[in-house]
Amino acid sequence: MSASESEQAQHLATLARRGHVEAQLLFGQALLDGHGVARDPQAAFRWFLVAATTGDPAALNMLGRCHENGWGTDADPAVAFPLYRRAAEAGLDWGQYNLANLLTRGAGCERDMAEALRWYRAAAAQGHAKAINLVGRFLEEGWATPRDPVAARAHYRRAAEGGDFRGMCNHAQALRDEGRRAEAAHWFTRAAASGTPGFLRSLAAGLREAPEAELRALAVQVEARLDAGSEQTPEQDAPFLRMILTRVINCATFRA
Repeated sequence: MSASESEQAQHLATLARRGHVEAQLLFGQALLDGHGVARDPQAAFRWFLVAATTGDPAALNMLGRCHENGWGTDADPAVAFPLYRRAAEAGLDWGQYNLANLLTRGAGCERDMAEALRWYRAAAAQGHAKAINLVGRFLEEGWATPRDPVAARAHYRRAAEGGDFRGMCNHAQALRDEGRRAEAAHWFTRAAASGTPGFLRSLAAGLREAPEAELRALAVQVEARLDAGSEQTPEQDAPFLRMILTRVINCATFRA
């Protein structure tokens, strides 16, 4: 824990106590991740709850994440569902994406693939890379929409270029199917550099039996990194919160 991280966390804590919602969100995330302060999911949950009382869409979304994943409270997707819906209806892309995920799985709600696709498309229209990838998956599989492999591949490319590691993997597989081996290897490598441990294990298992030597070599590299205990950042809503952090640091109001 660096001195600068600790000082930043204390600054956020001060602003959070003064009632600044964005600071409450960021301090909650710091507590959740253990950045600049000791990790404390229960305290993080309490700050997300305080922020959510204002009706802020990002706070509602993060409170939903806590309820869905059991961060600082009991895991209960049925409690998360209406929080995501409120965030989604307010136009938050992460809320739309998370709501669609629950609808796709039928977690905490009735499974509704058509409604899930509607919300994935809403998030995708805002450039949400993970949602773009999943719209591609719906198009590829023909879930709640006619199958359209060409459109699916276009979505995978957009998701990959937008930074989603699953989109990178799907785009790589599409390139591989077209015989574009060098481009496929490039995107598989990029996916391996940013994926979560669970994703990396699946990726390594899939590439281990590949006929292409370069992909088998990549599988060995991924497995070695996993064996060494290298951990990627858990898949959360971090990009949105990093954007808020920039606003907090640069906003003169928060320097008072």
